[in-house]
Amino acid sequence: MRLFLAAALLAFPAAALAQAEAPLHGTRLDISATGEASRVPDIARIGAGVVTSASTASAAMEQNARQMTAVRAALKRAGIADRDIQTSSLSLSPEYRQETNGAAPQITGYSASNEVVVTFRDIASSGRILDALVSQGANQINGPSLSVEHPEPAFDEARVKALATARARADLYARAAGKHVVRIVSIVEGGTSVPGPRPMYRMAVAAQAATAIDPGTQTLTVSLNVAFELD
Repeated sequence: MRLFLAAALLAFPAAALAQAEAPLHGTRLDISATGEASRVPDIARIGAGVVTSASTASAAMEQNARQMTAVRAALKRAGIADRDIQTSSLSLSPEYRQETNGAAPQITGYSASNEVVVTFRDIASSGRILDALVSQGANQINGPSLSVEHPEPAFDEARVKALATARARADLYARAAGKHVVRIVSIVEGGTSVPGPRPMYRMAVAAQAATAIDPGTQTLTVSLNVAFELD
């Protein structure tokens, strides 16, 4: 094994070994920088569901199932694919009446809830579809959560900007110190994020008004930690 390892080291290019173990002769400068890229979201995820109440648990569930069937049918008619409809919550809970004489609360009925998360790939039509769902019995709407379906090109743009910012900052420090940048020693990506503003969701105010979702823009951010050698 020792002979094999020695032979492998001899066969490994000397230049590569020298590069991997190159000592730092000058001053090390560590820079943290961020880059940003803005995009218009093209995916909206919205929760839509039905909440029903009845005197018995079975009646509440049966009524809920009927209304959810109508809601799902409306989604199908709107062209929403099965892969874009996912059940997010299903619950059944008792409803109580609080007694004033100190007696234990009494069950007066049951409440059933069923919600699906719908992925809208055409944000412009999502408000119209939500209005259709409400007309079919949906009485619970949550969201929206907007995102960019394929964010990597935007993140790559942000990475290039972050590295350019780091290099410009290194040049600034080098000039101030009477030195110049020799090389980049290391690049470590600190992380990515999408902290953009929350979109507006405008419900109908009048019967003839339509619900609208304004996608706005999202800012995708990449942070880098870059080490330079100055001389």
